[in-house]
Amino acid sequence: MRIASLDRPDVPPIDLPDRFRMEIVYFMTPPGERGAPANLGENEYWINPEDARRWLDEQVVYVVSPLDAENQAEIELTEYHEAFLQWLVDHGIQHVRIA
Repeated sequence: MRIASLDRPDVPPIDLPDRFRMEIVYFMTPPGERGAPANLGENEYWINPEDARRWLDEQVVYVVSPLDAENQAEIELTEYHEAFLQWLVDHGIQHVRIA
């Protein structure tokens, strides 16, 4: 699976395992929140750069369970999660599309 930058089209896409298609939502900023556009195209995601840096520093991402919105689960970053976040940070990317 390939992820392409929409805000930095000069940056080569990154290849990630197919399973990342289901995991990218862990990292996305909800549309219309904290600088993310209210409307995103199909297979487009916005990732807040401060969040990306924090997740890299902490080596975990926190997700809210759809079954228990009061508690968050801590998920350790995999090597490919880390590669994705590093790609975002290194290139100043926020807006991506699954290609």
